[in-house]
Amino acid sequence: MGNILITASHFQTLCREAIHLLEANGHRVILNDHELPYYSFGELAVWAPEIDGAIIGIDQWNEQVFRIAPRLKILARFGVGVDNIDLAAAKRHGVQVVNAAGMNANAVSELAVAMILNCLRNVPELSRKLAGGQWSRAVGRDLLGKTVGLLGFGDIGSRVAKKLTGFEVRLLAYDPYPNREKATALGVTLADADTVLTESDIISIHMPSTPETRHIMNNEAFQKMKSGSFFINTARGALVDTQALVDAVVSGHLAGAAVDVYEQEPLPMDAAILHTPGIQCTPHTGAETRETYSNISMMAAQAIIDSLNGKKPKNWLNP
Repeated sequence: MGNILITASHFQTLCREAIHLLEANGHRVILNDHELPYYSFGELAVWAPEIDGAIIGIDQWNEQVFRIAPRLKILARFGVGVDNIDLAAAKRHGVQVVNAAGMNANAVSELAVAMILNCLRNVPELSRKLAGGQWSRAVGRDLLGKTVGLLGFGDIGSRVAKKLTGFEVRLLAYDPYPNREKATALGVTLADADTVLTESDIISIHMPSTPETRHIMNNEAFQKMKSGSFFINTARGALVDTQALVDAVVSGHLAGAAVDVYEQEPLPMDAAILHTPGIQCTPHTGAETRETYSNISMMAAQAIIDSLNGKKPKNWLNP
């Protein structure tokens, strides 16, 4: 049948069921041979001429790649964001693009909540100091009674809200296309972006990466936030002007931040954000749970099978 390239990481260890499904339908699976969830152009060029489908991480799929992949019929993004794929170019070359909308929402929302708690209680720093021989306790803050602002109230943002309701917080949210019924059910007050920024003790952003949202969190936006507040980003790196965030924390205007996504990935080890006290960094791990890998891989595998059988795949983004 078809050759299916996998560039998503950990597929061979966490997604065996999806591999078996593809193979049972007659497809040859070409597995990622390193841990990073992306291939360079040079690595893609090795396989591009002979593949019929791919389940991809955050590699760049653009005109340059599509031009050398004449057999390619479908890309299944192992995640939700598709800013690494030129959808128009894919359509020109007859390549269907699907994503895993909704499949990683729970995992990402749980990480966002964990980051909020880690910021308030400084858990990573306390652990680091204790491992280094310092019995250095720190006075943190309660989440109880705080105002949490959500920039973006889609699937992930609303799940964060639901998880936070048990903490007895005040919830604000901004979304250009708000689900008012869901907001009412969760006790979330919908407001404009400035109100969310100025009144929240913690801001968690959950917006898509588009030209309109690029650097939506810039110097001006950070200065609107309350002095001593916290900023959480588990969405997309391009939403945030990284230097502006670093400056806001270094100046003391923000008490801290937690970040899982970056403008450049993988993040250079000398990046200022990695070495700024008060900023906790994780390596784009929001969707990295066993449950999420299983769910997304099965959906992606089925989309590949359906597409190569001439059927409409689920979550087709560029018809």
